[in-house]
Amino acid sequence: MKKFLVAIDQGTTSSRVILFDVRGNIKFISQFEFKQYFPQNGWVEHNPNEIWLTTLKALKKVIKKASTLNGKIISLGITNQRETTILWNKKTGKVIYNAIVWQDRRTEKYCEKLKKKNYEKKFRKKTGLFIDPYFSATKIKWILENVKNAQKLLKSNNLLFGTVDTFLIWKLTRGKKYLTEATNASRTMLFNINSNKWDLEILKKLNIPRNILPEVKNSVDNFGYTDKKIVGKEIPISAVLGDQQAAAVGQACFEKGSIKTTYGTGAFMIMNTGTKKIYSKNNLLTTICYRLNEKNIYALEGSIFIAGAGVQWLRDKVRLINNAHETEKISQSLKNNDGVYIVPAFSGIGAPYWRPNARGLITGLTRNTDWKNFVRAIIESVAYQTNDLFNSMKNDGLKPRIVKIDGGMVKNNWFSQFLSDIININVLRPKVLETTALGVALFAGYGCGEFKSLDEIKSVWKKDRFFSPKLKKSTRNKLLKGWKLAIRKTLA
Repeated sequence: MKKFLVAIDQGTTSSRVILFDVRGNIKFISQFEFKQYFPQNGWVEHNPNEIWLTTLKALKKVIKKASTLNGKIISLGITNQRETTILWNKKTGKVIYNAIVWQDRRTEKYCEKLKKKNYEKKFRKKTGLFIDPYFSATKIKWILENVKNAQKLLKSNNLLFGTVDTFLIWKLTRGKKYLTEATNASRTMLFNINSNKWDLEILKKLNIPRNILPEVKNSVDNFGYTDKKIVGKEIPISAVLGDQQAAAVGQACFEKGSIKTTYGTGAFMIMNTGTKKIYSKNNLLTTICYRLNEKNIYALEGSIFIAGAGVQWLRDKVRLINNAHETEKISQSLKNNDGVYIVPAFSGIGAPYWRPNARGLITGLTRNTDWKNFVRAIIESVAYQTNDLFNSMKNDGLKPRIVKIDGGMVKNNWFSQFLSDIININVLRPKVLETTALGVALFAGYGCGEFKSLDEIKSVWKKDRFFSPKLKKSTRNKLLKGWKLAIRKTLA
């Protein structure tokens, strides 16, 4: 029988499940979008039941496909949108509130209070993170203080918190396993990345009880088995990773200094820093890249909140395009950007500015501006934001020579070339763009013994295309000058 690996890739806008062979080739994809809820300005929510049902539906389709291909699924991995926060009733499994999504900014004022008390330095030393609404900690606190049933369940010891990985493991194992793993835990702002434990001092400061938090495992570990009654099959869950860390694994970023940038709903740059934690002086995050055999490999990370979400906004809200593929042709059809810039601070602005209260801005409009300029400006904005991250890295004394890119946006050749031009670095695109799913599938293979080493995993990675900078220095400088002005206006 053929051997297959399965990746559950639970993202911000859809749940997808991918079937891979053991050489990392995609055999089948099942994907379902789910609804985004915006109850108030700056609030973003998902219905956890929709997350679960779309995941389950996709998984069942993949399991069915594996048997029609005469194959056996030997292991399953889970990768997920990080920081998104879910609390549920241990007895009934019912969620007590919608999932508060990583993009949500409702705890902005509370984060400001914590900063005024001078907590940030201490929090950062312990967790590697800045105090920001982005992370799970203040989202948990908000639910505990604002949801009617929360305190009652807390008192009876029947309340559970989880990031999306924990919620899915709990559902897939029918409540038998209440677990998370190191990369997801490291994004909660409650996990001490030095001691590898939930930090009791931070928990006390935020008034979050320790007993609502799951056990933290390695990225490759025993996460139990899918329950036959739920899924129809018992499959070992052997690996779990936050989506950006999974993409770093899928891009074989195992060497210190290797770097990848993923362009999905947001865009996230991760540089492997090995066993050494680097604390950026330029507002990048220190985080866990992966943990194997109780040993952390660390990373520096820069987060852009709006990348593909900007394309979604063009499609769904301002209705300038019918689908994402059109953006390539439209961008290409213009000789230049006509001085039009969009800063897509739709839910604040991430690294290196960290301004949760910033909002989107369009600048440079003239009588000659048309709708195509807006499309191009959104695509360009992602390259400019990436350049801001790379400038932070350079200012920290790090000089990457090559960047591996992935995610839905990089199918756009115009964008991939423009990105290389703006960051002025060689860009490498892999054959398999689904690197997030690939990374966790390969780690699941490692967990079940299919791969014996990281080198074996690395040999699976294949190159598709290389982009090198072609833009004149003067043109690049002019474009970046316009972007800097737009950023100054946004921050003002």
